[in-house]
Amino acid sequence: MNESPAFKKMKEEGRTSKAPLSEAFGNWKNGKIALIALLGLVAGQAVVWYTGQFYALFFMQNVIKIDSFTANVMVAWSLILGTGGFLFFGALSDRIGRKPIILAGCLLAAVTFLPVFGFLTKTANPAIYQAHQTPVSVKVSAEDCSFQFNPTGTVKFTSSCDIAKAQLARSSVNYTTEEGAAPGTLAMVKVGDTAIESYDAGKLTGDDLKKAKAAFDSGLNAALKQAGYPLVPADNKTVAKANSFVDIFTAQKLTIILILTYLVLLVTMVYGPIAAMLVEMFPTRIRYSGLSLPYHIGNGWFGGLMPATAFAISAQTGNIYSGLWYAIVIAGMTIVIGTLFVPGGTHKKDIFADDHHAR
Repeated sequence: MNESPAFKKMKEEGRTSKAPLSEAFGNWKNGKIALIALLGLVAGQAVVWYTGQFYALFFMQNVIKIDSFTANVMVAWSLILGTGGFLFFGALSDRIGRKPIILAGCLLAAVTFLPVFGFLTKTANPAIYQAHQTPVSVKVSAEDCSFQFNPTGTVKFTSSCDIAKAQLARSSVNYTTEEGAAPGTLAMVKVGDTAIESYDAGKLTGDDLKKAKAAFDSGLNAALKQAGYPLVPADNKTVAKANSFVDIFTAQKLTIILILTYLVLLVTMVYGPIAAMLVEMFPTRIRYSGLSLPYHIGNGWFGGLMPATAFAISAQTGNIYSGLWYAIVIAGMTIVIGTLFVPGGTHKKDIFADDHHAR
């Protein structure tokens, strides 16, 4: 790839930075731009992007139990239909500005994520949606419970509370937590009128652990199945299923694709203009170094932690949709910071002329 004309000219004139990292982040004038770009643009863009594409696929496969092939077919069609939005919103940002489009995408996401994912559940797997009407609760000792944040997959949660909540979250159950059990008491799951006692994996070994796990799993699965939860996809005749890539022409599957396409369009709103916006915020001398930090931290950390954080929040609260609050809060933060501190009108900026005059 060729360097930009502005950078080529600066290089020819010997005006490139000798220490771009320290110049970009070692003084408040430039460091402030990076911080504003991270919190006022990229963080919100990242969670909207990851939620609309990656978490939507994760949600269908792992939360509402759509088989992997069908979920990927639905997402693929939504990408086919929605990808043109990158070009549209990128071009529109050349005319009306980058900031209003990115922040509008964050606002729409923050306002609509919860109802949209609820509608996705109701459409794609009506049986799970209906099963959520059955009350499920977990009675626990508060000191027995952890916040199950495990982005690396290496942390072991062994208490009876953690085991019960993780199992319910993996089974896509909405439940309430009743604290107040005596310390040392095993967590008790109640599905309708059926009570199932959990177990403490940290206090059992060998055959005792296997027996306790088998008893809890079988008891819980039987109670959930009686409550209407489709634990085995083959037993769920209402769940969406595509037998081929073009097997989409039913009202249910077309509705799912439209829901996912809406999420993809939100992605295109925040992602289409972001590269140009970041380029325009930094001077040529430190542009690559300056924009790299907010872009990669924003997408790698704020966006990349979405699935693990969403699961932990859902397990903690007992609601399959509560993990979306992570994305909603980050998008809301970006709306506020972006509105107050991100400069507007950068699309009208002649970045070469700006660097030349600053010489």
